[in-house]
Amino acid sequence: MLQKNHLYYIFLLLIFISFTTSTYAKKIGKVSGATDVVIPAYFKDSFLDFRDDAKEAADSGKHMLIFAHLNGCPYCNKMLKDNFVAFEKDGGNRELIEANFDSIDLNIKGSRNVIFDEDTKVPEIELAQALQIVYTPTLLFMNSKNKVVSRINGYRSPREFRQVLNFVKDKAYETTDFSSYRAEHLTDSVYTLLNHENFIESTDLSKLSKSNKPLAILFEDKTCDECDRFHKEILDLPETKKLMKSFNFVRLDALSEQKIIDPKGTVTTAREWLRGEGISYRPAMLVYVDGEEKERLTGLIKSFHFQQLLSFFAEKKYLKYPNFIAYGEEYQKGILKSGKDIDIWK
Repeated sequence: MLQKNHLYYIFLLLIFISFTTSTYAKKIGKVSGATDVVIPAYFKDSFLDFRDDAKEAADSGKHMLIFAHLNGCPYCNKMLKDNFVAFEKDGGNRELIEANFDSIDLNIKGSRNVIFDEDTKVPEIELAQALQIVYTPTLLFMNSKNKVVSRINGYRSPREFRQVLNFVKDKAYETTDFSSYRAEHLTDSVYTLLNHENFIESTDLSKLSKSNKPLAILFEDKTCDECDRFHKEILDLPETKKLMKSFNFVRLDALSEQKIIDPKGTVTTAREWLRGEGISYRPAMLVYVDGEEKERLTGLIKSFHFQQLLSFFAEKKYLKYPNFIAYGEEYQKGILKSGKDIDIWK
């Protein structure tokens, strides 16, 4: 009788283990970090005929500013709060924006009809595709003739964004490019270049770009107010370090005058190269595969999306998707199916 009871309890235990194991296996992770995008009340209530908007802005001595965003985008929300909502006394740029720009929001997945110019009259989502808007927020600055005179892809800190606003406000675009303007006006030192165990030193990027590994080129310099955070919150993470091993990962000082050979085989310097590419953000990163540029990162990024970018190349997903953003759904599903949670703002 005792033996039968023993077997019975073992049977119940096995059922319990089977049930709990099955339940655990079916556990799906959750996604967090998305944020409502609240457009400031002072943004223009536009009929979305940019021809008229550009003229009206010019008539009042302003430029038109298009703020392209996405529902739930935490980068968009941070850009608005830090720059468009916060006043100068709190470190923001609200007074500068209100006084010199007519701001208009554009939802890149939206359905409102937009007249961009005489030849382009489409819904918001189609206009975003035509303008090749991939990263949000994307900001377009338009002159009196409704022509784009400056474009920013991704978040900018108030200190960085103030340079863009002044560049457009003062019409410096008529005589120079923003990369050169930034180099002239933003010279204070706020960062000392940090090393990393996965950085490799090389001056011949052409050779590295044709190796069997993707080539990642990171640009930093002393004026970068995001680089310290980028190292501590992203590059120093174990998962990031693991993914970086799949790359030839080179870090260059964006202000350096040292001669290098760029991936196209041209002898240049990091400073000259970036200026020619029109890249002003730090840290910026270019990724090459088989000698061809495949990705250009020129805005704020958090650890989840940066690891997604590295995975995109490490797993050769570029053979299937046009960019790492398009790979996002597959990447997230893989993590969630394993039972892990995702915080896109981490």
